[in-house]
Amino acid sequence: MNIRILKETDALQYQELRLKALKINPEAFGSTYEREVNFTQKMVEERIRPTVDKFVLGIFDDQNVLLGIVTYMRETSMKTAHKGNIFGMFVAPESRGNGLGKLLLQELVRKVKQTNGLEQINLTVVSENLPAKKLYSSIGFETYGVERNALKSNGVYYDEDLMVLFL
Repeated sequence: MNIRILKETDALQYQELRLKALKINPEAFGSTYEREVNFTQKMVEERIRPTVDKFVLGIFDDQNVLLGIVTYMRETSMKTAHKGNIFGMFVAPESRGNGLGKLLLQELVRKVKQTNGLEQINLTVVSENLPAKKLYSSIGFETYGVERNALKSNGVYYDEDLMVLFL
């Protein structure tokens, strides 16, 4: 396994996995397959281009196939720059149950701990997604609230747990 920050040359694999995520678990993401299927390669490249305050971390198998992704973005406002956020966590279903999600998150936390002034990482997770909540808790994330009706997909509302990891 290889875990690294994605770069523009990973755009095609990223987009394939992202679209798979949006199809398989539409309730878990703020975006939709119908919206992102129309993204151009240039748009995807821009989305995953790493900066000082954002990156997409990917986990690859020995054949360099992308199996999992997670996006990190640091807040940029002077009053909130002590916080970072995790978005778009997904491991391909055929690769689940092997600890890849935990490896991916542990590497993300290791990377961002080196960031000056960062004190906490926040994320949201659909309240009914027990495997994801268990994974986040195993890394040290704690639930601090619930947003009722946070997402609406196909006429169904989903609550989201708000979780934080203090560094």
